This record gives sequence, structure tokens and C-alpha cells, in this order.
Amino acid sequence: MVDSMDQQLVGTVGQVTVPISKDRPGEVMLPVRGGTEAYAALSDQPIAKHTKVVVVECLSGRSVTVTPFD
Repeated sequence: MVDSMDQQLVGTVGQVTVPISKDRPGEVMLPVRGGTEAYAALSDQPIAKHTKVVVVECLSGRSVTVTPFD
């Protein structure tokens, strides 16, 4: 279940730490509650390590859908 705190992640800009492929989630670091936390990340396109991304959806308390940030 996604709570209101998780929904606040939508629009958050982070960085990929484990590459994301179409078949397998990766990992992103996101600024949360004054620190930085790791989240499992999915995308409809491959995204390389170190790419800046923006959260477009919260799937659960520890996983998000992201897209590259321009």
C-alpha cells in the first residue's frame, strides 16, 4: 500500500545507482526526510548508472517508476 509520504516522492529528482533495464529493476538514490535513501526503480526504457531521473509513480513503500530527467 502506498501512503501519502510515498506519494510525495512523485516529482523527486534522483540518480540511478544500479542501471535499469526493461526486464529488471535497478536502484535510485532519492532525497528523503533530510537524507538520501535507495529505492528499487522501474522504467519503460533502459537507464544507465549515474543518469538523473524523476519519479513518476510510487509502486510501493520502497519502489518507484522513473523516467530520465532533462
